[in-house]
Amino acid sequence: MRLALTMAVTLAIATLFPGSEDPGLPGPLSGARGLQTPGVPHPRGYVAHHTNARLTIDGRLDDIAWRNAAWTDAFVDIEGDAKPKPRFETRVKMAWDDTYFYVAADLTEPHVWGTLTAHDSVIFRDPDFEVFIDPNGDNHEYYEFEINALGTFWDLLLPKPYKDDGKPVNAWEIPGLQSAVSVDGTLNDARDTDRGWTVELAFPWSVLGELARRPSPPREGDQWRVNFSRVEWPIEIAGRDYRKPAGAKENNWVWSPQHVVDMHRPQTWGYVQFSRGEPGTRPFVPDLSWPARQWLMQVYDAQRAYKQAHRRFADTLAELNLTLPNPSALRNPTLKTAGSLFEASVELKDGDFVMQYMVRQDSLLTPVVR
Repeated sequence: MRLALTMAVTLAIATLFPGSEDPGLPGPLSGARGLQTPGVPHPRGYVAHHTNARLTIDGRLDDIAWRNAAWTDAFVDIEGDAKPKPRFETRVKMAWDDTYFYVAADLTEPHVWGTLTAHDSVIFRDPDFEVFIDPNGDNHEYYEFEINALGTFWDLLLPKPYKDDGKPVNAWEIPGLQSAVSVDGTLNDARDTDRGWTVELAFPWSVLGELARRPSPPREGDQWRVNFSRVEWPIEIAGRDYRKPAGAKENNWVWSPQHVVDMHRPQTWGYVQFSRGEPGTRPFVPDLSWPARQWLMQVYDAQRAYKQAHRRFADTLAELNLTLPNPSALRNPTLKTAGSLFEASVELKDGDFVMQYMVRQDSLLTPVVR
């Protein structure tokens, strides 16, 4: 049975977290050990606060709950600092109650357009806003939602990432979903300049809990892996009409950088921490297990590259030229291979906190509960 790690750790990792997105909060707890691992930095984090205020899902973002919620940092290119800053700003707010997980997005856009009107169309062929949710952070069984400026959406379930031979479940639906879009300007009219469009979403916990393998709605301090993406296409203007140039390639802008053009790598999604405290009263707590997760995904990537070159998985970490970071809170690494399967594990120790984590050949990454 796969077990989710309860993110109830109260130790913050100062060197791994770039800054809280809850205004008025102190920085990471002083005295925290600086667990470090080379490679991808700790993903962005956000504290979503519980609200008792009623939200009207109309796309306007003028409810009290939104006035009390903080904006995320502006989106960046999907590859992070390796690419230029996005041309237009995108930001998100989050909140929750005992029935819904709420998401609000603001997309600056001088020319708002959309063409797709059929439910479950491949929405990213239009400019769109996308939500990705992996409740227990194991890289498997995650949800994807895409919506365009017309309010047309595509909801789907991924049993595992495409790179691990995952097949999307397009028939999966979100009963009770509430969604709305508001355009500040004129939709599909190139003769003027728009300010942009806003999106408001309410995801029922009853549906998100189907494959969460943990409480839904979440408990105080629980963290879910979440990311947001915006697809932006270049356009040509012909009178009042918009056209995509032949052979055009889209831009992909995200909340927490993926460091590669692939949203289907949940290991680099951001962290949303749920709190029933008042806004501004709970600091974001970086994931204590991040060094172990990061190192295990390095093993996973190295094994995939090794198999491509040698037509088999490596039997030892030495064959992969992998060692533990030094200094490191990681210890006792193992690698077991059996034909087309492998399993790598490592222990993380920080003070009294000791946990073993493992990753498989299909990127499933979980704590090992003895």
